[in-house]
Amino acid sequence: MATNTTGLRIWHRFERFLANLQLTEAQRRDGQTKHRGVRQALNQEYYDSTSETANSMLVGSWGKGTVVRPPRDIDVLFVLPPEVYQRYEDRYGNKQSALLQEVKAKLAKYYTYTEMRGDGQVVVIPFASYGVEVVPAFKLKSGKYWICDTHDGGSYRVTDPVSEKAAIDKSDKASQGNTRDLVRMLKCWQGVCNVPMNSFRLERMGTAFIDQWKHRGCAQSSYPYMVQNFFHWLMKYTNGTVTVPGTSEKLELGDAWATKAESAFNRSSKACDFEKVGDHYNAGQEWQKIFGTDCPM
Repeated sequence: MATNTTGLRIWHRFERFLANLQLTEAQRRDGQTKHRGVRQALNQEYYDSTSETANSMLVGSWGKGTVVRPPRDIDVLFVLPPEVYQRYEDRYGNKQSALLQEVKAKLAKYYTYTEMRGDGQVVVIPFASYGVEVVPAFKLKSGKYWICDTHDGGSYRVTDPVSEKAAIDKSDKASQGNTRDLVRMLKCWQGVCNVPMNSFRLERMGTAFIDQWKHRGCAQSSYPYMVQNFFHWLMKYTNGTVTVPGTSEKLELGDAWATKAESAFNRSSKACDFEKVGDHYNAGQEWQKIFGTDCPM
């Protein structure tokens, strides 16, 4: 069992680590300026409005409260008027591709360089500090949204960002904040170790792990074991699937990340052994192999 001193040292390590992952106030203000400017431009074009927030919502990490530094792209879902949908329904060919090109052209009036990302769902404004990724959408009567998918001739996909956020809110509340802490740490691991699993899948796996973990309300002094247990649990899902809240869509996880997870499990196991005997320096070396220098030695 860890002594009180050991537990306090571990607490401070992870408290500092999580603080290091938080955006600075300047980064947060910069991001807000950029996404509000983009939202205002689209409101001006489609609704003759100067609102910086109407007809849109933050999704992704900014919308779910799992953002980390260094800064990553900001995802904005923008709801287009129903008449735009009707206008494109009268066309032939890949309607979704044409629609994204229209949104891109509208934004190009305000931002000299825009692009469409390869997945065919978003328009990107690649600012130097933050890219803003716009997801054009149509609101459905169910409260969910149609978004564009330009693949295979074009189609609409259903998405439910409200349910996605509600799932992580519920898990985070039940775990006394552990869910979002774990997701932020996993995003750090993803960046430091070049883990080939996207942030959404990592978020869903982190949430699913916490929801079934019997110690999900643990204090930060138990975070080493939370991390170790997560990587051990994650390895069982090689070539598995993860379910998207609100739509029940199944996303393939593949196996490209499996060796990274196994390495992280082995290193976290070593770190936990060092923490257990009070060897915090060597524990810190192992944690930094997973999380980099944001996790203090």
